[in-house]
Amino acid sequence: MHTLKLNIEDSVFDKVLYFLQNLPKHEVEIVEEKMVEEDWSYLESEIDKGLHSGVSEKSHDEIISDIKRKYV
Repeated sequence: MHTLKLNIEDSVFDKVLYFLQNLPKHEVEIVEEKMVEEDWSYLESEIDKGLHSGVSEKSHDEIISDIKRKYV
């Protein structure tokens, strides 16, 4: 079995999906991955959501500092 990764524009996504769905089910498995921006702005927005949830006592800067220390 082979695995392909395709980046498909919205304008043709339905056509490609229709084609793939009409191939034999036992020969093709459709695994869709939605793109998530993996950059600092996305990470910071997720941290902001957490900060507003009231779960963490740390400030935004403390959390970013901890992440940078661990992963960068």
